[in-house]
Amino acid sequence: MKIQVFQIFLFLTMSFSIVNAEKHIHYEKFYQKIFCNKMKGSLEYKLSDGSRIDCLTSTYAVEVDFANKWHESIGQSLYYSLESGKKPAVLLIMERKYKDVDKLKKLNKVAKKYGIVVFTIDSELVIKRVKLK
Repeated sequence: MKIQVFQIFLFLTMSFSIVNAEKHIHYEKFYQKIFCNKMKGSLEYKLSDGSRIDCLTSTYAVEVDFANKWHESIGQSLYYSLESGKKPAVLLIMERKYKDVDKLKKLNKVAKKYGIVVFTIDSELVIKRVKLK
């Protein structure tokens, strides 16, 4: 009986891990490195308070997040901008291009009001700067 319970537990744990692992095509850091290299920025730039800017370029303090975390990227990019003296920017990871468009629209609405520059990167690693409307 104990062996069966353990086997069921092990099966469920492994199944859950596989489902979570497939949630994203790549980790956030994967996209962050590609973008930051292309922009010739500093990866994980450490601020005096210990927080880290995902990518600091000569122009931008960039927060990198998956589309489902668009709302978190706003505050972080604004804070990093304030602390670094660079323009606030977000790189929105859009692995599910068509499903993530609504999140991009929401981010753009706020970005336009607060002067946040928005970039996107998709699963094919195409980087674009978004024109705010």
